[in-house]
Amino acid sequence: MQIIRDVRKFVSIPGARTLLTMLFLYGIGTGILAPMNAVYLNESVGLSKDQIVAVFAVALFCNMAITITVGWISDRLKNKKKLPVIAAILCIIGLFIYMNASDFRSALIGMTITVAPSGLIMGQLFGMARNHFARSAGEIVEMAQIWLRATYSIGFFTGLLLGANIFLIATFKGVLWGNLAGYVSLVVLLLVYKETTGEPGVKQAVKGEPFSIVMLIALLMLACADAIRGLYLQLVVLKLFGKPEIMSYIWSAQAVFELFFMTLGGYLAARYGSKKIILLGGCFALATYLTYTSSTSLPVFFAVQPLYSFFVSILYGVAMGYVQRMFLSRTGFGASLYVFISQTASLIGYFLPLFIQGITPKIFIIPSSLVALSLLIIGIVLYRERRLNRRNSIVIEQL
Repeated sequence: MQIIRDVRKFVSIPGARTLLTMLFLYGIGTGILAPMNAVYLNESVGLSKDQIVAVFAVALFCNMAITITVGWISDRLKNKKKLPVIAAILCIIGLFIYMNASDFRSALIGMTITVAPSGLIMGQLFGMARNHFARSAGEIVEMAQIWLRATYSIGFFTGLLLGANIFLIATFKGVLWGNLAGYVSLVVLLLVYKETTGEPGVKQAVKGEPFSIVMLIALLMLACADAIRGLYLQLVVLKLFGKPEIMSYIWSAQAVFELFFMTLGGYLAARYGSKKIILLGGCFALATYLTYTSSTSLPVFFAVQPLYSFFVSILYGVAMGYVQRMFLSRTGFGASLYVFISQTASLIGYFLPLFIQGITPKIFIIPSSLVALSLLIIGIVLYRERRLNRRNSIVIEQL
């Protein structure tokens, strides 16, 4: 089978296992804290809803500025590894401040120093990975990117489970130390990893994608909807069910499907086209958000996770590769641009629910609307492409 051959080739490439381990451990560290962040600021530091949004927004704005600026110049650098190493060290310093925060000001400073360089880490890691596999196995570079992203997701969801149990044993302090351990592991593995530099040694079988601002806007809307869920679902779950650890279990339910759906999505995109698969994933997201809006049943929240897992797999696997292929000659910028889109979506997503008073399931009306509009845009793009292809076919037949 094609997938078995691709997997064997992938794991046989020198450095591939180091990259896998790096992203897995980094994912664990990130996942340990992710569902507890807003709850920590609310319950331990005592911040209000507006203050929590302000902390996340300022940190993300700084993150966006650093990510896109460094991403723009990173392709001129021969060695990119130094960038994520420096960024991870800054994140560690910020975490020490964040875990000792006692008010809005200290929480803002700690979160900003921690979050601001983190987008740079993901962008440069995947930029280095694309260069690495383009030299060694250009024919599987897209699937390699997807498997690396899936490995990060598996680590992330493993971290969610660990975070829930660490919280029960060691409260929020233990969760924060777990997040710190993830950054330390990343620094150590980056120092061990031998970066690949220079031009691709194997001709890539991957075709580039035409630049499309309309599709980037559609992806921004999908990412914005996911960002709203990422921040507010944990608060809604806490409001409905009263236990912060439940959110970790809900997100962990995705881990069972993540690797399978990312792999499936990658091969489906190669066969049918990325835009069609992104459209399908968006339909699943819309169904999930409408369920969140209309149901207060915990089993139902768990039941829709496979649907949302497919959407997330497409958004962070297929869509990431789609954006990167717009900039095949500038891998660092292409990877950073996708991270920048995600960050912009998060910044917008944090503010939109402020128009809805309180923390209620009605918040998910907003992501439902965003996804519906995004699906409309993608559908129009696909329709125009299909009509253009038909015209071209008719012209060719007449010649």
